Amino acid sequence: MDVIIRIVQVLLALSILVVVHEFGHFTFAKIFKIRVEKFYLFFPPALFKFKPKNSDTEWGIGSIPLGGFCKISGMIDESMDKEAMAQEPKPWEYRTKPAWQRLLVIAGGVMFNFIFAMLLYSAILFTWGEEYLKNEDAVYGIQTNSLSAEIGFRDGDRIISFDDVVPENFAELQVELVRSQARTAKVLRDGDTVTIDIDPAYIPAILNTPGMFMLAAPVAIAEVPDTSINFSAGLLQGDRFVKVADQEIISFQALQSALAAHKNQVVPIEFKRGEESVTYPLQVDGDGKIEVVLQTDISDFDITKKEYSALNAIPAGIKKTFSTIGDYIKELGLIFSPKTEAYKSVGSFIAIGSIFPTAWNWEAFWNIVALLSVMLAVINLLPIPALDGGHIIFTLYEMITGRKPSDKFMEYAQMVGMIFLLLIMFLAFGNDILRLFR
Repeated sequence: MDVIIRIVQVLLALSILVVVHEFGHFTFAKIFKIRVEKFYLFFPPALFKFKPKNSDTEWGIGSIPLGGFCKISGMIDESMDKEAMAQEPKPWEYRTKPAWQRLLVIAGGVMFNFIFAMLLYSAILFTWGEEYLKNEDAVYGIQTNSLSAEIGFRDGDRIISFDDVVPENFAELQVELVRSQARTAKVLRDGDTVTIDIDPAYIPAILNTPGMFMLAAPVAIAEVPDTSINFSAGLLQGDRFVKVADQEIISFQALQSALAAHKNQVVPIEFKRGEESVTYPLQVDGDGKIEVVLQTDISDFDITKKEYSALNAIPAGIKKTFSTIGDYIKELGLIFSPKTEAYKSVGSFIAIGSIFPTAWNWEAFWNIVALLSVMLAVINLLPIPALDGGHIIFTLYEMITGRKPSDKFMEYAQMVGMIFLLLIMFLAFGNDILRLFR
C-alpha cells in the first residue's frame, strides 16, 4: 500500500507540473497567434484524444507516463517533423514570428513553473504556516554519527557557521554544509569557539551519509515495564537523565555509550524530576541496558512557529521560491563537479518517489510539488539544445547578431541534445537500480 501511495503521488505531481509547463508554451503561442497542433499529457500512443470544433489543437493523454508535450507549428522540437519544416513557412508558424515573440514562447514553460512555485509556496504558508527549530535554539547542540565525529565534530557542539554561511534551520545543517562546500566550521564547544577544518575529500561521503547532525536532546523515561530489572527502583515516567556515574547525558548516543561502559553493574544514575534532582542505583544488564522505554524530552526547545495572512504569504512565498532557486543552482553545481561525486546521487522517477511520504499528507505533497516545479524550471534553463535553455540561447544569439541559425543546424543541435538527455536518463535509472541492490 505504501508503494501505491507513492506511485500515485509521483504521477499526480509530475502530471500537474508537465501541464503547467506546457501550458506556459501554449499560452504565449496563442497570444502571438501561433498554431498549436497537439497538447498531450504523457507520450503517445494516445489513450484518449479529442479535437474541439473550430480548434487547431488536438488534446490528449498518452500511454507512456514520462512527461508531455506541446507541438507548436513550425518549431523544431522532439517530434523532429522534417516534412512540415520542408514546406513553405506559414504566417501562423513559430518560425515566421519575430525573435522576441519566439523567445517568450520558449521561456513560457519555465516562467509558468516559477510562477506556479510562487503561488504554491504562498498558499502553503497561508494554510499551514512554518514550524522549525532555529539552529541557535538547539541548546544542547548536535549528536554526531561516525562520519561527523571522524571529521572533528563532537557531541554537544553548537554549530555557529560553515565558512561564512550562518545556518538558520537546524534540520538543514548537513544540506548547508554540502551546498556551501565549506572548508571550515565554527562551533561552540564547552564555552569556547573551535574551528574545525573540513577536508574537501569528505564531500562525497557527506552527500551519502545522512544523520551527521542529529539533534542532541534530553532523554527521559517513557515507561518502566513490569518485566524490567529496575521495575522496583522507584523510577517515574518523565524522569530525565542527567548523569550516568560522572558522565553527563545530553543525547541517546551519550546514554548508550555510558551504559555500555557499565554492563552487568549497578551504577548511580542522576535524574531531573520536575525541579528536583534524584539519584538511583540502577542495574545495567549484559547488553548495556536498564530495560526501560525511553523518549526524547523537547520541552526545553523553543520551536519557531510562523503564521501568515493572505497578504503576508505572497511576498514570503516569492522569497521562498527565489531562495529555493538559489539553493538548487548550488546543488546542480555539485553534480557538475566530478570531485564531489554528486552525479552518483542523480535519480529518476524511483528517486523522486522516495521523497514522498508513505502516508498521504497534503502539506508535504504540495511542498514537494513546489520544489519539483523549481527544479523542472531550472533544469529546463540549462543550455542544452533539446531543452528550453538551448532554444533560448539560439534565439538570443539571433537577436544579438541578427543571424538566425539554419533549420539544418537546429535539427542537428536537437539530435545532440536529445542524445545527451538520454545519457542523463540512463545515468539516473542506473543510479536508482544500484541503490535498490545496496
